[in-house]
Amino acid sequence: MSPQLPSLSSREVIAALQKAGFAVIPARGKGSHTFLYRPDPPTGLTVPKGEIGRGLLRAIIRQAGMTVEEFLKLL
Repeated sequence: MSPQLPSLSSREVIAALQKAGFAVIPARGKGSHTFLYRPDPPTGLTVPKGEIGRGLLRAIIRQAGMTVEEFLKLL
């Protein structure tokens, strides 16, 4: 069973993803979302600005190709 996910701000989620090798793409992040990209393996993610609930956070982690445990270690 995976550990309980907290509700996090977009800044906390983006910081953790940057530690995992993702980079913010500024030209695609204007407005209410931020776009992150990792070249190896090629992965693009869109993170909404503001508070991110548990369900959306789990989907972002899955799209990043990580486990919940791996993500929580990056916080």
